[in-house]
Amino acid sequence: MEAQRALVRQVGDRVRESQEALVEGLVQDIRAQIGALDQEAAARSLLEASITENVVAAINFLRQGIDPDQLEAPTAALAYARVLAQRDVPQSALIRAYRIGHQRFLDHTFALLDDLPAADRVPVCVELVRLSGQFIDLICEQVGRTYERERDRWVASRSGVRQRWVTDLLGGGPVDRAAAARALRYPLDAVHLACTLWPATRMTSFDLVAAVDDVRAHAVSALRARAALVVPTDEYEARLWLALPGPPNAPASPPGSASSSASASASASASASASAPGYLGAPEGSPLHAAFGRPGAGLGGFRTSARQAARIREILGTRLGSGAAAAPLWVHYDQAAPVALMAGDLPAVRDFVTSTLGALAAAGAREAVLRDTLRIFLDRHRGHAATARAMSLHRNSVQYRVHRATALLPRGERDLADDFNVRAALLAVHWLGEAVLATGS
Repeated sequence: MEAQRALVRQVGDRVRESQEALVEGLVQDIRAQIGALDQEAAARSLLEASITENVVAAINFLRQGIDPDQLEAPTAALAYARVLAQRDVPQSALIRAYRIGHQRFLDHTFALLDDLPAADRVPVCVELVRLSGQFIDLICEQVGRTYERERDRWVASRSGVRQRWVTDLLGGGPVDRAAAARALRYPLDAVHLACTLWPATRMTSFDLVAAVDDVRAHAVSALRARAALVVPTDEYEARLWLALPGPPNAPASPPGSASSSASASASASASASASAPGYLGAPEGSPLHAAFGRPGAGLGGFRTSARQAARIREILGTRLGSGAAAAPLWVHYDQAAPVALMAGDLPAVRDFVTSTLGALAAAGAREAVLRDTLRIFLDRHRGHAATARAMSLHRNSVQYRVHRATALLPRGERDLADDFNVRAALLAVHWLGEAVLATGS
């Protein structure tokens, strides 16, 4: 028996050496096989953290011979279960993910046994199946209890009730609008501006609630909104709808054409808000990121604006995840609409960017400066003076940078004869960051 335990520990050491590949494959498998868990960037990050900690715990369970009675589910796994409960994701999806993880873990582990003597291989396989099954059963039990407790708490709270109504409204199926409006205390026949809010820095759920309420008050005042609806998505994120002033059946006012070269910072959004209806800037010192849709009328506008805000949230999650500065970003759909339409397939966007920009798609500081200058130059109708003013540079500096950037394009100046693709590629890099730049540069 001791010899068998030594072999199991040896296998655990081997799994630890290939842990990164195992986690990466698990994340891809689960997202591909369970649609309910293939969510936006923030939830995917939690999924990856949960998988990583579970794999580490399973490896330690094999290597250290931990007493099953002392086994505790990883913190990230419990946090992910709570988030899924808050988002109304079925518990069956979570448990299925663990079953897929168990199977993949065994497949990965068995592949590492080829060099064991045949006499040792079968008993080690049997022991690995027994131990891994014991691990999964215990973790699923703890995670399932956490899910159920959180689901009961969330549904019983007012936030949970609001979220259920909003889920029904966004689902696209038949819904009693009058009953929903009464339950939410929000006019569904208005012109709606939707927004998704989440922390730019680490904060408690209590602080998040306070910060979201500050944004609500700021938005109602700045836009003279008829009403506001705040619905937490989970403990890390909240949605905000604003019923804008004006006749309920009037067409939605566009939020204004924000220059694609404008900074995504709160200060740029604030300057745009002064002249663009529905274009909201951040309150001073806000610790939150914000993603806005376009204003839209009626229930259709309620849904469409929320869907657009979610797309911008996805883009910003990608941008921040690629190492961009974490200062609060307040971004409206019109600033990044073309990117929002293409960002669902990052490998395809990366191929488009690299083939269109050539050497200018390299992930270096010099190339980043040149890309930014060329993007603003093209957005300013190729005006050197206007670009210099926008970037606080000397005109000669702009001319030099534009010349250097153009020289890096695959066909040089000929690529700017019809610059649509170049502008689209530059805009994609601006909003999606290093995630769509050339790899291995």
